[in-house]
Amino acid sequence: MKKLKLALSFLLVTLSVAIFTLLSGILESGELSLLALEPSKMAHRSSVSVQRVAQQSARQEIRVQDAWKFVYEQLPDLPIENNYISKETGKVDPNNTLVGRLIRYHVFVKGRPPNYRFDWKLSLADYLGATPDYLVESVYPGSDVLRENPMERDRTAIQSLNRVQRDALVQALVDVFTENSGRVRTPATGGKPEGQSNSPDLPQPQPGDAKLLAP
Repeated sequence: MKKLKLALSFLLVTLSVAIFTLLSGILESGELSLLALEPSKMAHRSSVSVQRVAQQSARQEIRVQDAWKFVYEQLPDLPIENNYISKETGKVDPNNTLVGRLIRYHVFVKGRPPNYRFDWKLSLADYLGATPDYLVESVYPGSDVLRENPMERDRTAIQSLNRVQRDALVQALVDVFTENSGRVRTPATGGKPEGQSNSPDLPQPQPGDAKLLAP
């Protein structure tokens, strides 16, 4: 009986050790598999992040190129100033507009964010001569592609707007570049630039108008 008990005890110990060893091997194998998967997960996440940044950059570029069309949809009486002749084609470029150049000046020349009223007021103040910053002909938008530098006429056009008109322009620009405005869409075909009117007549001040942009 004693020998049988000893044999059974030895067998139980052997089985316990074998089971423990087997379980340890399985757990270790699972951890290695997870570790092997982790780099691929990280690479996938990194790839997704890069794609998102690229998509955002492309979307921002498209919006900068098309934003002026939305502004003229909101404010059709703004000066257009699109009578300049292209150096490349020798013809008038109807899509090179006052608002388009203002946007490129604001975003690319000055590097200001396009979704804040204060920053747009700073850019308009540059045109009005009310800030230490001043417009420079050599880097002004359109100077490299148009036969005539549009800077001085653009400055005159902006200065011809009254305070309410400038404030309406600022608000329209902010609306175009604000995510919640729902303006990531295709601009209307044709649009304002086909006209040649430079009249700055916009709605006159009404009670309750927003705070006006000081000259």
